Amino acid sequence: MQQAIAILDSGVGGLTVVKEVMRQLPREKILFFGDSGRAPYGPRPADEVRAFAKQIVNFLMRFNPKMIVIACNTAAAVALHDIQEMVDIPVIGVIHPGARAVIKATKTGVIGVIGTVGTINSGAYERALSIISPHLKVYSLACPKFVPLVEKGLYKDESAIETVRESLEPIAQADPRMDSLILGCTHYPFLAPLISRVMGPGVTLINSAEETAREVSALLYHKGLLEKESTRPEHEFMCSGDPVLFRKIAREWLEMDVEVTRVSLEEVGQPQ
Repeated sequence: MQQAIAILDSGVGGLTVVKEVMRQLPREKILFFGDSGRAPYGPRPADEVRAFAKQIVNFLMRFNPKMIVIACNTAAAVALHDIQEMVDIPVIGVIHPGARAVIKATKTGVIGVIGTVGTINSGAYERALSIISPHLKVYSLACPKFVPLVEKGLYKDESAIETVRESLEPIAQADPRMDSLILGCTHYPFLAPLISRVMGPGVTLINSAEETAREVSALLYHKGLLEKESTRPEHEFMCSGDPVLFRKIAREWLEMDVEVTRVSLEEVGQPQ
């Protein structure tokens, strides 16, 4: 039986990572869990987010995955190390890949980071960036209104532009030298066209999904775990919220028909 790459998120945002993993590793099976019933994670206390992440990982381990990707920046910021200690398979997050991607992109060394309240307050991106390149100038901003827009499927709605413009105003005017902006939440690429309109053509948007998928590929190759069969994988999608809305968003983003199974929080188990 083909072992899957398990990807988890607070909701639909992790589908941005799923899409890139599918593109780069088309033979690999994806097992995705979106905790849309408890989204957003951003405003929640770190201990609660950590407990949710450990609970979901315990649930996903029942399916015998070969790797876990924490595609939620908020969860990765507070729980990555705990999850790595908890299981005996490779576990990666999206923060360090995003940091590497922006360092490749910036010419001025002045970058912005937008994310949930939890991610921004954690300082995870600033730490990751300072380890690689300590001389960067980093401006950070929490955008708590973005995740609800995406979870409700309103990311293509013209009315969302005002919310995006108002939310981004502080960082859009922070420094004229800023040339790159990390989308520090996997929900935010859904809003990329609107974010780009507000930030202008001189600012490159950094979606960590591409770099994360590269890291998945490299790690699986190093461990000898890359799928060698050429059969089409049967992906599985699960969520804890409304499966109808989740499926609609997944079909639009992935450009393919998917089935989504609703998993109750009772089935997932108790927070750790």
